[in-house]
Amino acid sequence: MRGTATSSTAAAAVAVAVAVAVLLCFEVAGVAADASDHRYKPEDPVPLYANKVGPFQNPSETYRFFDLPFCIPEHVKEKTEALGEVLNGDRLVDAPYKLDFRVDFDSKLVCKKTLTKEDVAKFRNAIVKDYYFQMYYDDLPIWGFIGKVDKEGKADSSEHKYYLYRHIHFDIRYNNDRVIQINIHTDPHAIVDLVEDKEVEVEFLYSAKWKETTAPFEKRMEKYSQSSSLPHHLEVHWFSIINSCVTVLLLTGFLATILMRVLKNDFLKYAQDEESVDDQEESGWKYIHGDVFRFPNNKSLIAACLGSGTQLFALAIFIFILSLVGVFYPYNRGALFTALVVIYALTSGIAGYSSTSFYCQLEGTNWVRNLLLTGCLFCGPLFLTFCFLNTVAIVYSATAALPFGTIVVIFLIWTLVTAPLLVLGGIAGKNSKAEFQAPCRTTKYPREIPSLPWYRGTITQMAMAGFLPFSAIYIELYYIFASVWGHRSYTIYSILFIVFIILLIVTAFITVALTYFQLAAEDHEWWWRSFLCGGSTGFFIYGYCLYYYYARSDMSGFMQTSFFFGYMACICYAFFLMLGMVGFRAALLFVRHIYRSIKCE
Repeated sequence: MRGTATSSTAAAAVAVAVAVAVLLCFEVAGVAADASDHRYKPEDPVPLYANKVGPFQNPSETYRFFDLPFCIPEHVKEKTEALGEVLNGDRLVDAPYKLDFRVDFDSKLVCKKTLTKEDVAKFRNAIVKDYYFQMYYDDLPIWGFIGKVDKEGKADSSEHKYYLYRHIHFDIRYNNDRVIQINIHTDPHAIVDLVEDKEVEVEFLYSAKWKETTAPFEKRMEKYSQSSSLPHHLEVHWFSIINSCVTVLLLTGFLATILMRVLKNDFLKYAQDEESVDDQEESGWKYIHGDVFRFPNNKSLIAACLGSGTQLFALAIFIFILSLVGVFYPYNRGALFTALVVIYALTSGIAGYSSTSFYCQLEGTNWVRNLLLTGCLFCGPLFLTFCFLNTVAIVYSATAALPFGTIVVIFLIWTLVTAPLLVLGGIAGKNSKAEFQAPCRTTKYPREIPSLPWYRGTITQMAMAGFLPFSAIYIELYYIFASVWGHRSYTIYSILFIVFIILLIVTAFITVALTYFQLAAEDHEWWWRSFLCGGSTGFFIYGYCLYYYYARSDMSGFMQTSFFFGYMACICYAFFLMLGMVGFRAALLFVRHIYRSIKCE
């Protein structure tokens, strides 16, 4: 009764934590600009923030807007940003332009500035690297390029001309008292030739034109999601789903054949030959029933892996729920990062409960050490990776470097929310008094595993297990990478959720199939093998990272390369833990089922 009550309390605590996470994410998603209702009267000031600049091909390598020698206002006011915005690398400041509501003007002077040799060198370097700038006008994102390179058919780069755009035109559309759309154009004739080692005097100008539109305010963000929902893109997405569904059907049919025919024959054979078969003639999965439920080596580590995998699985599910209800609309600054931090912190109790409960089922005694291992298993590598990459960003003076205050906030979240919930979940798991429920008794001494061919080895089995789930998702991976490591918007979350479900099904099925073949070969050490096979898709995804970086993207430079491979390693590690948990749970259910169906002495 005490274990049941504790489990109920833990479940209630988890439900409350999830509810709080959802509410916090909705609250964060609703954060708006200074004009909270987005309604203006003629000649009212509309908030315009300059965000960042950086090489177009390197999305992680971004710098503050005024790191380039633009016209700096007398009083640069920084916008107070939410946690997710800072994690996203946003550093918003008041732009040097003033665009009052419904006020048209031509060629207004921002400033007249003499660019020193150092300023010219900075702008030339930015133009060579194809720098873009980003701003937000009434929470609507806008982009533009710094300048252009005129090669004029000359192969020698020293003969190229570098032009700086000095006139920006804002084309703004409004509906009654609200801003609906904004586009930015650079005047190709208003340019400055930046000659190396020479000072240049520049007049920075801008203009604005307002036009009325009938588009409703509620649909003003649809413009940014259209590129991902174009007909030819939808065809590719649906082709990906059809390809994945075919994989699932084939694999399901294959497994159905195993379960319905092979296992049925095994059951009949073992029932008939139960008393007549000599020990020397024994073969098959039944005759290792005394070893198949022998607890694995490093049971604290496998319990920690299952706990972390369960937490990451819960995190993925809640993120999908929020995305399907429309929280993560395009360029909702930092909402996704805030949701990841908050939900991960609040679901740490799930990791503690799952890990400690399973560890106690395996008759483990040092549950405190197991709980510490669970807490550090994913956060530890992520923290070390962050420390290295944040140091790189600091050296580059990039906006990806987190301020000290943000690091303190994250540390406080970990110490005041994540750690206590992890401990509470661990205590609840320890007091749950759940039993392992093995259908067969385990012998005192383990049976010797026969010599097996190379294709039944762990590495080979992992390669087989990871290929099919990866083949079911690889088409969708390109669009995800283009969104995370590029400038596209991913908005078709319903299709992504279907692909995620297919990934889970294929992972579970292929792990069960390989577990059966392993047991049929009288190899009873299936515990770690099933987890490794289930999680092997993470290695394939990391292999795709290499392909994407060198074949599908133009990213370059030490900072961008380290950020890409560093954070993708953490993401693939998360997939390894999550899918490993799915594969192990499926294999455990399968093994329990088949050994419960036969009579074991």
